[in-house]
Amino acid sequence: MSYAFDWGFLLIAPFWALMLLAPRWHVTRRIIASPWIAVGPAVLYLVLVLPVISMVLPVVARPTLAGVAALLGTPLGATLSWQHFLAFDLLVARMIYLDAEPRGIPVWLLAPILLLTLLLGPLGYLCYLAYRSVSTTLRPAHAAAGADVRGPGV
Repeated sequence: MSYAFDWGFLLIAPFWALMLLAPRWHVTRRIIASPWIAVGPAVLYLVLVLPVISMVLPVVARPTLAGVAALLGTPLGATLSWQHFLAFDLLVARMIYLDAEPRGIPVWLLAPILLLTLLLGPLGYLCYLAYRSVSTTLRPAHAAAGADVRGPGV
């Protein structure tokens, strides 16, 4: 089971490295634009869950704290959950990455948000949404002030 746990991160690490270390490289943009980047951990999840689907499905179909805790308290449950986190955190980071560039969000700000998404997925997502809301609110006022200084049509 530990091999599957370890392989999950190895399957996503190249994509995270591209977003964090070479975010403006044209190859990074092309690769990250594909939703297929999360297929690795998703397929690993599929391979792990299919043989035990009859055990997992009742727990997730009618979740209780005790049932979920019992599943997560096993190596299999922890590995399945880890693959789930890896796949979906990568997809959330992809969404952030693709949304940030046309908005002109600087790389120095995007990198820590992506890193937070890798480590604590929902917190990275919330930070990105908060920054995006604030920057969108402030940008029109700033742009309007700049337009007044330059004059119309400039």
